[in-house]
Amino acid sequence: MRIHCKVVVIAVCFGVFLLLYFWGGNAADDPLLKEVVEEKKESSKSSPLPPELGRDVAPKFARKAPIAVGVRAEQPPRGRREGKAISGGASVNAKSKQRNNVARPVIKRTRAEEVMHLAVVACGNRLDETLTMVKSALLFSLKKIKFHIFAEDPLAPQFEERLKQWPHAASKFLYSIYPITFSVGNADEWKKLFKPCAAQRLFLPVILKDVDSLLYVDTDVLFLRPMDDIWSLLKSFNSTQLAAMAPEHEVPKIGWYSRFARHPFYGVTGVNSGVMLMNLTRIRSTVFKNSMIPTGLSWEDLLHPLYQKYKNHITWGDQDLLNIIFHYNPECLFIFPCQWNYRPDHCMYGSNCKGAEEEGVSILHGNRGVYHDDKQPAFKVVYDAIREFPFDDNMFQSLFYPIQTKFLDTVNTLCGRIPQVFLKQIEKTMKKVFEEKVVRHVRPHK
Repeated sequence: MRIHCKVVVIAVCFGVFLLLYFWGGNAADDPLLKEVVEEKKESSKSSPLPPELGRDVAPKFARKAPIAVGVRAEQPPRGRREGKAISGGASVNAKSKQRNNVARPVIKRTRAEEVMHLAVVACGNRLDETLTMVKSALLFSLKKIKFHIFAEDPLAPQFEERLKQWPHAASKFLYSIYPITFSVGNADEWKKLFKPCAAQRLFLPVILKDVDSLLYVDTDVLFLRPMDDIWSLLKSFNSTQLAAMAPEHEVPKIGWYSRFARHPFYGVTGVNSGVMLMNLTRIRSTVFKNSMIPTGLSWEDLLHPLYQKYKNHITWGDQDLLNIIFHYNPECLFIFPCQWNYRPDHCMYGSNCKGAEEEGVSILHGNRGVYHDDKQPAFKVVYDAIREFPFDDNMFQSLFYPIQTKFLDTVNTLCGRIPQVFLKQIEKTMKKVFEEKVVRHVRPHK
């Protein structure tokens, strides 16, 4: 009996305990309990902040935090304090979820697509040559390109019409067309300096005020590898460098500047401005040393007096002026190797660009009109193939193989006797493009 009594007592106690437990749990969920409200009030009273500061701090942060990322915040209703008691656990969860949903667009930000900027100046009969250059940049480049095309008035509508005929490449580029303008001096005089309109490149930092960095190329330039690769050289600039060019020649004994120049020039052989990478922001903010004013001049203020001083001594126009500027400011110039600006001078007197022999030509510069005559057929073969290539064709079949086949007819010429110089980068680039566009998409998921 005693054992049975003990069991009954234990069962009764356990039942009472369960009743108290469930009653306490339900009471805790009651939104009207005075204990919860009183506890919240006591915690707000014990806050170390003064009442006026407590009213202002939370709304200020609520306003400022979203504005920092460009999103306007919703203002809380007037008269409600941030620290006021909230009744009911369910309403707390609902409000916290609502706040989280509002905050997500503010926190999650997509990275803006990087766009490369390329400028070219076209006058006279340079329409087709310029469009072939643009096509070569689009065929191989990976990131989107913004083209800044400076053209004479008659050419502007022709550029518009022809660029709209490339729907397959439309997603890869943007473009703006500008008139030929010169901010200082006599416009007619600048326009006739050396080749028509070539001096326009000197004024790019002044005109394109919203562009940070830029690659300028002559119309007779062809890209044989992605523009992305030369664009990445901007990261190689040190703290004083603001532009990059290739040497005018590799051999001083046969270089033009080292033999004939009647004005100061950069280094031993001078530099060629047909391919010029520029940090426009640095150019606009730099004071340049010169031989006219001891205190230095800004880029825009320097151009006209420099031209007036040397106009009777310069042969190659704007390129000579750039050589004079960097002669007095050598710390501002980054020199990239000759394969980034490969010209007939690198092969017509014998091969003298070691970088091109080892890596292949990266950028082909067909100056001396070699794309349009038979003096250097190796250059013309590449130009004709890119000009005639349709965007929607297979690049191996319709571009690389025709170049490779036609090169057989040039092997007896000075520039064509080393075909791998012209073909190595094209083949390498096409394989890379093929892997990016085809293999990567076809490869099965593991």
